[in-house]
Amino acid sequence: MTEAPPVVDPSAHAGASAGGAGEVANVAAVSEFAKRVIANVEHAIVGKRKQLVLSLVAWFSGGHVLLEDVPGVAKTMLARALAKSIGCQFKRVQCTPDLLPTDVTGTSIFNQKEAEFEFRAGPVFTQILLADEINRATPRTQASLLEAMAEGCVTVDGTTHVLEKPFLVIATQNPVDHEGTFPLPEAQLDRFLMRFSLGYPSMEEEMRMLELLQHTHPIDRLPAVATAKELIAAQAEIRKVHVDPRVRQYFLQIIEQTRRHNDLALGGSPRATIALFRCGQAMAAIRGRGFVTPDDIKRVLSPVMNHRLILRPESRLRKVTTESVLQEIVSEIAVPTVQA
Repeated sequence: MTEAPPVVDPSAHAGASAGGAGEVANVAAVSEFAKRVIANVEHAIVGKRKQLVLSLVAWFSGGHVLLEDVPGVAKTMLARALAKSIGCQFKRVQCTPDLLPTDVTGTSIFNQKEAEFEFRAGPVFTQILLADEINRATPRTQASLLEAMAEGCVTVDGTTHVLEKPFLVIATQNPVDHEGTFPLPEAQLDRFLMRFSLGYPSMEEEMRMLELLQHTHPIDRLPAVATAKELIAAQAEIRKVHVDPRVRQYFLQIIEQTRRHNDLALGGSPRATIALFRCGQAMAAIRGRGFVTPDDIKRVLSPVMNHRLILRPESRLRKVTTESVLQEIVSEIAVPTVQA
């Protein structure tokens, strides 16, 4: 089907919001916040602008990020740089097969002096948690993160502890070396708002990286340029970004087609629809707009959807990928025209 070029008149939405209550999103503050963080991280991480933007889209949307790539491409370093830039409380868990759920959530220990049990919080009680090589932890330990990621709280010994906001998880995994690993089940993959890779740097980027690393690692000198309060405020602002009904119809058609596609055994769920909606709002705000365009949806479509779709076995044998399926679906759906 021939795509019609999107025409959007900003003035048509000047007083509108996603909720229709007349609130106008302060997208200038969100955009400035994003530029500040990205510029700071790029003092330590070279050539990853696209991944930095996607990470902030996920965080502004209140979601979690799964970084999946080969060893040595700065997955952990990117997570550390983002955490340092935002200035939130940060903890790291190195996942191994002998890591227990209580090593993540914490446990109750008997205090002999007080003659009572007291709760010792685990590393999940933080604002930004880095779960390094998450697929090396056992399924039981992986599951210990589910409640925290989905509900923002942890239940230990019948007592529910609310986690401090913002609570964000950045997990990394190596898709190449499968020895001693436990692949994440679909239920836990779905808890991650986005999954994307970093890729190898170009020769020019790698040359720049060597210059930065000649004396000390630049991440050690990276300052905090934002606060948790600013991040929480940005999360509230993106919910005011206007999404035109025709743009909503556009990405709903994409979701519907994933459920009917012959190469897919499992299409997008309503959670995927909400994820696209929220990420589209965040992408628009980062780009300084108070309304979502179809291009915003296209930019976030692959990282939001590729880990939520399951290919049929025969499609895998034909080397079909979820990325190619999404491209095919998008090419067949007309882009909506939004006019004043």
